[in-house]
Amino acid sequence: EMSVILKYLLKVVMMHFSWTIKIILMLWHLLLWSLAMAFRKDLLLISSWIKPNTKVLDLGCGNGELLKILKKEKNISGYGIDNDIDNIKLSLKNNVNVLQIDLDNGLEDFEFEYFDYVVLAQSLQVIKNPKELLNQMLRIGKEIIVSFPNMGHWSSRIQLLTSGIMPVTGNLPYSWHDTPNIHLCTIKDFLIFCEKNDFEILEKNITDNNQRCNLFTKLMPNLFGQIATFRIK
Repeated sequence: EMSVILKYLLKVVMMHFSWTIKIILMLWHLLLWSLAMAFRKDLLLISSWIKPNTKVLDLGCGNGELLKILKKEKNISGYGIDNDIDNIKLSLKNNVNVLQIDLDNGLEDFEFEYFDYVVLAQSLQVIKNPKELLNQMLRIGKEIIVSFPNMGHWSSRIQLLTSGIMPVTGNLPYSWHDTPNIHLCTIKDFLIFCEKNDFEILEKNITDNNQRCNLFTKLMPNLFGQIATFRIK
């Protein structure tokens, strides 16, 4: 009789354990899905500006997700460029043509207006000479798309004002001594830069981290915008 009770208790424990594992796995998959969707929103904004059957060059392509989406949904052709061997392997797994090139060494090997679009998503701040790279992008592409985190967001301003140290935010998660970001800028900085260099802004989109526009990002983009995306020629 005791053994029957023990077996029953063991069965109950195993059932609860099994359900606990299932719930944990469901929550984990939900977390991964939500992170993927947040990332995909950024890519969907960029892809919405790109016409079908065009040539695209994606600088700092990471795992090649943008080109993968564009090939599937827009039938584009093109290449990704990255200097990280792990990113290159991930791009190849996504069936994306990728070249290992250091963007700080320029894009001289590409012909004039060879691409319809050249994209630099969330990488402007790590480039040693942004002006030179943007000029090269405009030389080899008929249009360029650039996005970057806004250093002028209110959270960065408050951190700098109250703590007196360099801000650490969701978009800028590094401390000053280990950050790859060497040319941080605000939206206002970039607008002035484009005007001085005669870059024509065709379209811009200022959003929060979830790629959402609201009244605040529209009225005061430099204060409330977290991600800025520009289409330029």
